[in-house]
Amino acid sequence: MAKSSPTDDLKQIRNIGVIAHIDAGKTTTTEHLLFYAGAKHKLGGVDEGTTETDYDQEEQERGITIYSACVPFSWLGYTVNLIDTPGHVDFTAEVERSLRVLDGAICVFDGQKGVEAQSETVWRQANKYGVPRIIFVNKMDVVGANFAQTLETVRQRLTPDGATQGRPVPIVIPIGSGSVKDSHTPFKGVIDLIEMKAIYFDPADYGKTMTVEAVPEDHQLEAEDYRTKLFDILSESDDKDLITSALLEGQAPDPAKVRQLVREQTLARRIYPVLAGSGREHIGVQPLLDAVTYYLPSPLDRPPVVGTNPKGKKEEKRKPDPKEPFCGLVFKAVGHPNGNRFFIRVYSGVMKPNMRAFNTGKDVKENIAKIFHVHADPNRGLEEVDAAPAGDIVCVLGLKDSITGDTLCETAHPILLEAITFAEAVVSQSIEPESGADKDKLVNSLALLQLEDPTFKVKVDKDTAQTVMSGMGTLHLEVKRHRLERDFRLKVRVGKPRVSYREMLIGGKTVEVEVDRMGDKQAYANLRVSFTNFKVEKPVIVNNAVGPEALPPLFAAAAERGLIDALQTGELGYPMMNVQATITDAKFDPNLSSEDAFTKAAVQAYREAVEGNIQLMEPIMRVTVTTPNEFVGNITGDLAGRRGVIERQEPLGAGGTFEVEAFVPLRLLFDYADRVRSLSQGRAASGMEPHSYEPAPAEVRREMLGE
Repeated sequence: MAKSSPTDDLKQIRNIGVIAHIDAGKTTTTEHLLFYAGAKHKLGGVDEGTTETDYDQEEQERGITIYSACVPFSWLGYTVNLIDTPGHVDFTAEVERSLRVLDGAICVFDGQKGVEAQSETVWRQANKYGVPRIIFVNKMDVVGANFAQTLETVRQRLTPDGATQGRPVPIVIPIGSGSVKDSHTPFKGVIDLIEMKAIYFDPADYGKTMTVEAVPEDHQLEAEDYRTKLFDILSESDDKDLITSALLEGQAPDPAKVRQLVREQTLARRIYPVLAGSGREHIGVQPLLDAVTYYLPSPLDRPPVVGTNPKGKKEEKRKPDPKEPFCGLVFKAVGHPNGNRFFIRVYSGVMKPNMRAFNTGKDVKENIAKIFHVHADPNRGLEEVDAAPAGDIVCVLGLKDSITGDTLCETAHPILLEAITFAEAVVSQSIEPESGADKDKLVNSLALLQLEDPTFKVKVDKDTAQTVMSGMGTLHLEVKRHRLERDFRLKVRVGKPRVSYREMLIGGKTVEVEVDRMGDKQAYANLRVSFTNFKVEKPVIVNNAVGPEALPPLFAAAAERGLIDALQTGELGYPMMNVQATITDAKFDPNLSSEDAFTKAAVQAYREAVEGNIQLMEPIMRVTVTTPNEFVGNITGDLAGRRGVIERQEPLGAGGTFEVEAFVPLRLLFDYADRVRSLSQGRAASGMEPHSYEPAPAEVRREMLGE
């Protein structure tokens, strides 16, 4: 018999994610959250490949998170749906779609390195979706860990204007830093600034046993200073006078009222509560769990989800209320031998087994046979539930037409939620099976990988007939190849990675074309089309500004399809970008005009607009290198030799480590990771992410044309 959903009381639900730069300790932190909550009985280790959320063999072998994983657990009577997300930029789609459906997030920072490149990226993604956050400064036990310096990097690089972007506000501070071997004052516990108590964690049982004591004398002044700053910031927006009067009277505020005020300001994103700890040393994680329940939002605390009614094209809002009409968003698909699994965030109403859900964007109905909660590992059993109310995150099997970003709702109450947008692929690679007999199997396997990953694209090159896969980086494509070999048992050959260029108009152009023949038959279609550039990166858009009296709907649709298809590739065969085509005038003949004639006219208009008017655009990567001071000259010299523009060069804390940031063409970076190791005797680390597209040098175009 199906179990009842544990999410009946929306106030007791926390849908949260763990986000950070690669190797900041997200997965280790997640392991401890699950361990202390009783969701697992033994701590796993990233290095040993035994963590709950890194279930995939590729993740276990590399020691990194690739796929977001959803794990439910309970703490203090709350149900927490926790998603552990990747830190590597190549898997940013996993972070993007997770943040789209989450209510709150834990942002983990390395206590030694502070704000790193990918932590900036995930912070911006969280800003995009208005996600309230708490900050966990991890690795306070490592050499050079500096809580105050990490806070300062957050202020400078993530919240430079605290009045409008929120401020990081410590509510827990560390007692010491560094390890017993390397520090006279090693990290050994934390101070709760609200209760003004020191908390210590017993290493004998992996930190499960906590001891609460008075604040040590040698940390009393520091704790009082941080506590005063906390109350100063909170009292600036204490509209309900929860603590201000007590402070003016020289009294200690009620801790419950302080927590209430911290919660209100966290939900408003005026502040980001900051805690400290070490996953590796089992210190400070239970206060983090408490903070999740105290300060992060329930589904009821988030604004109503906004969508469009497809009938009237009007904006509609749905509250997180089981009494509202059902709507949900498919945010993840996972291939499985027993039926593909689709993860859905329910935003309003109740999704029930055996219901027919309407996919608004596809205009089709999907059968919801059963509903499940699922563990991190897709190969483990599913827990069937008899309903999924608003605020829940669930899994259904075997949807026929739905993909990531699709809306499901009640047929009688249609709504189309905003789809999830993903970054464009920047690296491509040809792929073919070693055996011709596996050709169809490869096609089907690649289609499944595309279903799972919206940033992974596959197409057949029209000139070479090669199958080309595209992704966010070389690691991204390498992981896909390994999955084909391991999970689908395919032997494949791949070509060298190559840059995914784009094409763009040099300038706007208006053309008028007329078609008077189709083959040996008379025909007629007349179009005037205005082609313009966007100033910001956007996909191709086609508009029709002509009324039905001048261009009947069937002919208009044919012309629009023709323009859309033509604009998919430019003169050199790469996708067009930043182009808007608008039909501004048209003429037709009721006897000679046809859909085919208007499609032909649209293609002809495109050809005239792009002739001699195309520029090649190349992807520019944002490269960050963390390096000891003595190698900074080597690093910056090499970046300059790669036509890199140095954007920033600054010290990280007091440990003699520098971070260099530069913008570099992707085509000059394929050997970069190995080169950085060589230039720094293996002591520097690098990362990169797509930044923008810029006009490629003339020699790149000449090389492509064989000139």
